[in-house]
Amino acid sequence: MGADSKDVCVLGIDPGSRVTGFGIVREVSGCARLVETGTLRMGSEKNLGRRLGKIYEGIAALVEKYQPDEAAIENVFVSKNTMSALKLGQARGAAIAACAVAGLPVSEYEPTKVKQALVGTGRAQKSQVAFMVAQILGVPKPDWAEDASDALGIALCHLNMRRMKRLTGL
Repeated sequence: MGADSKDVCVLGIDPGSRVTGFGIVREVSGCARLVETGTLRMGSEKNLGRRLGKIYEGIAALVEKYQPDEAAIENVFVSKNTMSALKLGQARGAAIAACAVAGLPVSEYEPTKVKQALVGTGRAQKSQVAFMVAQILGVPKPDWAEDASDALGIALCHLNMRRMKRLTGL
C-alpha cells in the first residue's frame, strides 16, 4: 500500500502506563474500516520499566502483524498530578519508539483536536466520541474498551487530517 497511495492503514494509540488502547483502521476508497482494536494491559506489574517494555513490545507486535502505513498518538493531557503526566509521557515514548524503530511516521494529536475532528467540538464527552467512532466504522453495538475507542478516534482523526492536507496541499 504505502503512505502515498489512495488506501492507507493507520494505527491509533491511546497511551497509558497501565492500559494502552490501540485501534487499527484502514481507509479504502475514502471509507474507514475497522481492522482491529483492543488494549495492552500491564496487569499487576508494579515496575514502571517493565510496563514500558510491555508497551514497546505490544506496539511492535501490532506493527509487525498488521503492517500499518502510519501511526497516530494522543498528546499528553497535562493534569495537576505531575507524576501521572510523567508516566503517561513515558508510555507515549515507549509507543512512539516502537513505531519509529519500525519506520512508521507518527503524528500527534491533542485530545481536543480528536474530539473536534469527530464530534465537531473540542469539549465533547467521551461517550459522544465513542458514539461517532462506532457510527463512522459501522459498528452498531461496539463492545470495545474506552481506551480502544479513544485509540480508534485518534486513528480516524488522523485520517481526517491526512485527507485535509492532501486536499489543501498544506
